[in-house]
Amino acid sequence: MDYLFLKWIHILSGAILFGTGIGSAFYMFMANRSKDTAAIYFAAKNVVIADWLFTSPSVVIQLFTGLELVHILGLHLTENWIIWALSLYFFAGVCWLPVVWMQIKMRDMAKEALEKRTELPIRYWKMNRWWIILGSLAFPAIVIVFYLMVFKPIL
Repeated sequence: MDYLFLKWIHILSGAILFGTGIGSAFYMFMANRSKDTAAIYFAAKNVVIADWLFTSPSVVIQLFTGLELVHILGLHLTENWIIWALSLYFFAGVCWLPVVWMQIKMRDMAKEALEKRTELPIRYWKMNRWWIILGSLAFPAIVIVFYLMVFKPIL
Protein backbone atom coordinates (compact mmCIF):
# COMPACT_ATOMS: atom_id res chain seq x y z
CA MET A 1 0.00 0.00 0.00
CA ASP A 2 1.23 3.49 -0.81
CA TYR A 3 2.87 5.16 2.21
CA LEU A 4 1.10 8.52 1.90
CA PHE A 5 -2.31 6.89 1.43
CA LEU A 6 -1.72 4.67 4.45
CA LYS A 7 -0.56 7.66 6.49
CA TRP A 8 -3.67 9.57 5.43
CA ILE A 9 -5.91 6.65 6.51
CA HIS A 10 -4.04 6.48 9.83
CA ILE A 11 -4.43 10.21 10.49
CA LEU A 12 -8.06 10.22 9.36
CA SER A 13 -8.96 7.26 11.58
CA GLY A 14 -7.14 8.93 14.48
CA ALA A 15 -9.19 12.08 13.96
CA ILE A 16 -12.40 10.05 13.81
CA LEU A 17 -11.43 8.10 16.94
CA PHE A 18 -10.55 11.22 18.89
CA GLY A 19 -13.41 13.35 17.59
CA THR A 20 -16.08 10.73 18.12
CA GLY A 21 -14.70 9.93 21.56
CA ILE A 22 -14.60 13.49 22.81
CA GLY A 23 -17.91 14.40 21.17
CA SER A 24 -19.70 11.37 22.59
CA ALA A 25 -18.21 11.96 26.02
CA PHE A 26 -19.28 15.61 25.97
CA TYR A 27 -22.89 14.90 25.00
CA MET A 28 -23.24 12.00 27.42
CA PHE A 29 -21.67 14.03 30.24
CA MET A 30 -23.91 17.04 29.58
CA ALA A 31 -27.04 14.89 29.31
CA ASN A 32 -26.19 13.21 32.62
CA ARG A 33 -25.65 16.59 34.26
CA SER A 34 -29.13 17.65 33.15
CA LYS A 35 -30.68 14.68 35.00
CA ASP A 36 -33.34 14.69 32.23
CA THR A 37 -34.07 11.01 31.54
CA ALA A 38 -35.25 11.67 27.99
CA ALA A 39 -32.07 13.62 27.17
CA ILE A 40 -29.95 10.96 28.85
CA TYR A 41 -31.60 8.20 26.85
CA PHE A 42 -31.22 10.13 23.60
CA ALA A 43 -27.52 10.78 24.27
CA ALA A 44 -26.75 7.25 25.49
CA LYS A 45 -28.56 5.65 22.55
CA ASN A 46 -26.59 7.73 20.05
CA VAL A 47 -23.28 7.31 21.86
CA VAL A 48 -23.69 3.53 21.60
CA ILE A 49 -24.43 3.87 17.88
CA ALA A 50 -21.44 6.18 17.36
CA ASP A 51 -19.15 3.71 19.12
CA TRP A 52 -20.19 0.91 16.76
CA LEU A 53 -20.16 3.01 13.59
CA PHE A 54 -17.10 5.19 14.17
CA THR A 55 -15.04 4.41 17.27
CA SER A 56 -14.75 0.63 16.92
CA PRO A 57 -13.65 0.65 13.27
CA SER A 58 -11.21 3.50 14.00
CA VAL A 59 -9.64 1.58 16.87
CA VAL A 60 -8.96 -1.38 14.57
CA ILE A 61 -7.78 0.78 11.65
CA GLN A 62 -5.44 2.72 13.95
CA LEU A 63 -3.66 -0.41 15.12
CA PHE A 64 -3.24 -2.01 11.71
CA THR A 65 -2.25 1.13 9.82
CA GLY A 66 0.13 2.11 12.61
CA LEU A 67 1.85 -1.26 12.54
CA GLU A 68 2.04 -1.16 8.74
CA LEU A 69 3.55 2.35 8.85
CA VAL A 70 6.18 1.10 11.30
CA HIS A 71 6.98 -1.70 8.86
CA ILE A 72 7.08 0.55 5.76
CA LEU A 73 9.33 3.07 7.50
CA GLY A 74 11.71 0.33 8.62
CA LEU A 75 11.18 1.18 12.29
CA HIS A 76 11.34 -1.37 15.06
CA LEU A 77 8.62 -2.13 17.57
CA THR A 78 11.33 -1.94 20.23
CA GLU A 79 11.78 1.82 19.80
CA ASN A 80 10.78 3.47 23.06
CA TRP A 81 8.28 5.89 21.57
CA ILE A 82 6.53 3.00 19.80
CA ILE A 83 6.48 0.90 22.97
CA TRP A 84 4.98 3.84 24.87
CA ALA A 85 2.46 4.61 22.13
CA LEU A 86 1.29 0.99 21.92
CA SER A 87 1.18 0.66 25.70
CA LEU A 88 -0.95 3.78 26.04
CA TYR A 89 -3.13 2.71 23.10
CA PHE A 90 -3.83 -0.63 24.81
CA PHE A 91 -4.28 1.09 28.18
CA ALA A 92 -6.92 3.35 26.63
CA GLY A 93 -8.54 0.26 25.12
CA VAL A 94 -8.65 -1.46 28.50
CA CYS A 95 -10.45 1.64 29.82
CA TRP A 96 -12.73 1.89 26.79
CA LEU A 97 -14.04 -1.70 26.68
CA PRO A 98 -15.87 -1.51 30.03
CA VAL A 99 -17.10 1.97 29.05
CA VAL A 100 -18.76 0.48 25.95
CA TRP A 101 -20.47 -2.14 28.10
CA MET A 102 -21.52 0.51 30.63
CA GLN A 103 -22.92 2.78 27.91
CA ILE A 104 -25.12 -0.06 26.67
CA LYS A 105 -26.35 -0.78 30.20
CA MET A 106 -26.85 2.94 30.91
CA ARG A 107 -28.83 3.31 27.68
CA ASP A 108 -31.03 0.37 28.65
CA MET A 109 -31.61 1.72 32.16
CA ALA A 110 -32.52 5.15 30.77
CA LYS A 111 -34.93 3.59 28.28
CA GLU A 112 -36.60 1.57 31.01
CA ALA A 113 -36.86 4.57 33.36
CA LEU A 114 -38.32 6.64 30.54
CA GLU A 115 -40.87 3.98 29.62
CA LYS A 116 -41.89 3.38 33.25
CA ARG A 117 -41.71 7.09 34.12
CA THR A 118 -39.38 6.39 37.05
CA GLU A 119 -36.13 7.85 38.25
CA LEU A 120 -32.88 6.40 37.00
CA PRO A 121 -31.65 3.73 39.41
CA ILE A 122 -28.69 4.28 41.73
CA ARG A 123 -26.83 1.70 39.64
CA TYR A 124 -26.99 4.12 36.70
CA TRP A 125 -25.24 6.85 38.66
CA LYS A 126 -22.60 4.43 39.96
CA MET A 127 -21.87 3.40 36.38
CA ASN A 128 -21.77 7.05 35.39
CA ARG A 129 -19.08 7.65 38.01
CA TRP A 130 -16.97 4.79 36.60
CA TRP A 131 -17.69 5.98 33.06
CA ILE A 132 -16.21 9.38 33.97
CA ILE A 133 -13.21 7.86 35.76
CA LEU A 134 -12.32 5.49 32.92
CA GLY A 135 -12.83 8.18 30.29
CA SER A 136 -10.65 10.55 32.28
CA LEU A 137 -7.87 7.96 32.21
CA ALA A 138 -8.24 7.04 28.53
CA PHE A 139 -8.44 10.59 27.17
CA PRO A 140 -4.96 11.77 28.24
CA ALA A 141 -3.50 8.43 27.13
CA ILE A 142 -4.77 9.05 23.59
CA VAL A 143 -3.53 12.64 23.65
CA ILE A 144 -0.05 11.37 24.57
CA VAL A 145 -0.23 8.76 21.78
CA PHE A 146 -0.90 11.58 19.31
CA TYR A 147 2.12 13.45 20.69
CA LEU A 148 4.33 10.37 20.36
CA MET A 149 3.21 9.72 16.79
CA VAL A 150 3.95 13.25 15.70
CA PHE A 151 7.20 13.96 17.57
CA LYS A 152 8.64 10.44 17.88
CA PRO A 153 10.80 11.52 20.83
CA ILE A 154 13.84 9.59 21.95
CA LEU A 155 12.83 8.36 25.38
